[in-house]
Amino acid sequence: MAQQDYTKMVQDFFGAFPVDMTAGQDAFKSAVAFNEKLSAVALNAAEKSTEISTKWTQDTLAKVGTVTKAQKDPADYSKVVTDFASAASEMTSESLAAYAEVAKKVQMDTVELLMAAGKDAGEELSAAAKKATDDVTKAAKKAAKAA
Repeated sequence: MAQQDYTKMVQDFFGAFPVDMTAGQDAFKSAVAFNEKLSAVALNAAEKSTEISTKWTQDTLAKVGTVTKAQKDPADYSKVVTDFASAASEMTSESLAAYAEVAKKVQMDTVELLMAAGKDAGEELSAAAKKATDDVTKAAKKAAKAA
C-alpha cells in the first residue's frame, strides 16, 4: 500500500509540472523563417552575380569581334589589340566593382538578419523563461498545498 501511495505522489508531483512544447515549436518556426530569409539573400546574390558575368561575357565577345576583323594596314592590328586590351581592362574593373557591391550587400543583409534573429531569440528565451518560472512556481505552490 505504501508503494502505491509513493507512486501516486510522484505521478502527481510530475503531473503538476506541465511540459509546454510551444517554446520548441516557436524556435523551430523562427529557425525556418531565418533560413528562408538567408536563402533569399544568397539567391539574390547569385542572380546578381550571374547578371554581372553575363554582361561581362557579352561585352567581351562584342570586343573580340572587332579584333577578329581584317585590317587594311598591318599597323592597324596593333591599335585594335591595344584598344581591346584597354577595353578588357576597363570591363574587368567595372565587373569586379559590381561583384564587390554584391558582396557588400550580402554582408550587410546577413548582419541585419543575424542581429534581428539574435534579438528575436533573446525575446523568445526571456518569455519562455518567465513562463517556465511562473509554471514551476504555480506547480510548487499546488504541490505544497497537496502535501
